[in-house]
Amino acid sequence: MTVQSNEPDTAAQGTAPKKYLGDLGEVRSGLGLEEHRLAAYLEGCIKGFRGPVKIEQFDGGQSNPTYRLTTSGGMYVLRRKPPGVLLASAHAVHREFEAMSALFHAGFPVPEPLAMCFDESVIGSQFYVMRYVPGRVFFDMSMPDLSRDERAAVYDSVNAALAQLHSFVPEKIGLAAFGKPGNYFARQVSRWSRQYEATRLEDIPEMDKLIEWLPGAVPADDGRQSIVHGDFSFHNVLISPTGPRVVAVIDWELSTLGHPLGDLSYHLMDWYRPEGIDLRGTLRSRDLKALGIPSMDENVAKYAERAGLGTVTVLPFHRAFNLFRVAAILQGVAQRADSGNAASSNARAVAALVRPLAIAAWHEAKEGGAR
Repeated sequence: MTVQSNEPDTAAQGTAPKKYLGDLGEVRSGLGLEEHRLAAYLEGCIKGFRGPVKIEQFDGGQSNPTYRLTTSGGMYVLRRKPPGVLLASAHAVHREFEAMSALFHAGFPVPEPLAMCFDESVIGSQFYVMRYVPGRVFFDMSMPDLSRDERAAVYDSVNAALAQLHSFVPEKIGLAAFGKPGNYFARQVSRWSRQYEATRLEDIPEMDKLIEWLPGAVPADDGRQSIVHGDFSFHNVLISPTGPRVVAVIDWELSTLGHPLGDLSYHLMDWYRPEGIDLRGTLRSRDLKALGIPSMDENVAKYAERAGLGTVTVLPFHRAFNLFRVAAILQGVAQRADSGNAASSNARAVAALVRPLAIAAWHEAKEGGAR
């Protein structure tokens, strides 16, 4: 959820000019909430909540529609399952709530989760409500309005947040059963291959070749396991409005237990992603030293030092897998746009990126020995 907080998937929490994700606007057709019924429900389960409620929708977010609720007593953010026919394992807002609840109480920067509603009669689907956190979400990763030192500090704070996330022992914070056992990457390749096939709208030869190659290229499991966010990128990190520090990590829809390299190699896509295959751009061709942004190797080294992981190696497999995974996710966006229940107004533009992502992923796979 990228609202200002994603996605992802997107939700941004705060007010911000166009350079940030998460612009607020009127609730889009088909995604409305019945204000009086919602207010009555929340008054009964959130201390201090009082209607009436002003409801606005965040424009970001390709999966779960996200809204800002403004009341006389404060502001909140609501995340819901979208209406319509959904894939069985997708849009699990209750898992977001579970992960955020555990992490909030463990001292990790997430918005405070306040209420989880399984009763679909309230607004038409399951939803949860969290505390609104003012913050900035940077769409342009070069952060042109910041000084070189501020930019460096933002990148360092994001790096530290990722390392902190992976330092938690799931059993110690109540998330022992939050994911399945076994090789994380093998599970993920299988999951997203199935999701892609379930939402396929056209033939993309590179996706077919990746689905065939990736299972045999999965690295041996070294037994490392942590809480993984699943979509840890700048569009899901809120930066303080007054300083270069992370105040909240959002959009936990894809979170699970898995290998920390899953999050790290995904986060690094902002460095290795080719031009033209993501609406957010890339750092690949930028003068990072002049900008005060660490190189990919410098970012990995700092993360590894903080996380105590020793040498960390990102392989062509990891790069191919992450690009493939994003393509599969956006294929789901394309399918929802085709059926008329996409969560974001730019869903069709995002869906057009599936083929370029697949081509880029296959290029990385060939670097890893695919033929």
